[in-house]
Amino acid sequence: MKISQVVQEYVGLKQAMGSRFHAESVILKAFCRAMEDAPLAEVTAERVMAYIAGTGCVTRFWHRKHEALRGFYRFAIARGYTRSCPLPEKLPRPSRVFTPYIYSSDELRRLINATEQCVSSRTKLQAATLRTVLLLLYGAGLRISEALSLTPHDVDLPNSLLTIRESKFYRTRLVPIGVRLTSTLATYDMERSQWGVPHGTVESFFVTRHGQPVIRSLAERTFCRLRRLANVHRDDGARYQPRLHDLRHTFAVDRLVAWYREGADVQRLLPQLSTYLGHVHVSATQRYLTMTPDLLHQASVRFEQYARPTEINHD
Repeated sequence: MKISQVVQEYVGLKQAMGSRFHAESVILKAFCRAMEDAPLAEVTAERVMAYIAGTGCVTRFWHRKHEALRGFYRFAIARGYTRSCPLPEKLPRPSRVFTPYIYSSDELRRLINATEQCVSSRTKLQAATLRTVLLLLYGAGLRISEALSLTPHDVDLPNSLLTIRESKFYRTRLVPIGVRLTSTLATYDMERSQWGVPHGTVESFFVTRHGQPVIRSLAERTFCRLRRLANVHRDDGARYQPRLHDLRHTFAVDRLVAWYREGADVQRLLPQLSTYLGHVHVSATQRYLTMTPDLLHQASVRFEQYARPTEINHD
């Protein structure tokens, strides 16, 4: 039986059971192409390992592919489509822990200011679209997929409220936004109507110059060009340069720093930040909190205030 047939049956079963199974489906279809849709029983361990390894160093995606294929082969063996699993039993560790990039205030300003220079009459994205997407990612801590999935009906400007539908953890959540971000989105909504895209006439809130939904690959390619123009880069030896998703990390860190400066109860507010970001557990939010010098300083100041003995007045 060919790999594509088994993949179709396996993905169909998972989705029929209520699982979205989107990422796994993409991995398995890529596996099918890499194996040239050969009969499943003829696929060798060497070819499977070559697909999992790819061309770069071991990353979390290496383990993601391994996990998807492990479930696939369990299914195939149980159905009698193959007799053995060619996956390696010993798993390597990722070569390096990935550290998100936290943008400084100056870098954020440079990115926003460079949006006009980044686009031209020949590019698909308008400067207003690119600028508004950046401000939304940083101002509301959204994932890029969440921002680009917004429809005009999801953006409730009178109530300063965003509806994020069926996000990463298959949940819909409401995201309140501030006055300045609401004003930014309202300005963009008026501008897009001047392009011949009135409010509510297309499914996507963010559109290209020709009224088409902005797709993720276009946003990321444009951001790479913007980052170079703004001279925003990392030189710490990390595998990746600053990404759009790092704006979400920056939002989380800056929110924590602001709470420390305000003297707020950070431990009490952390679950609220987790809910706002759409995380199921606080532990997921904690992974976003990269220890920057500013965050470390504010935490140290708070600890000193907590640990300093209370002076006793003997008068």
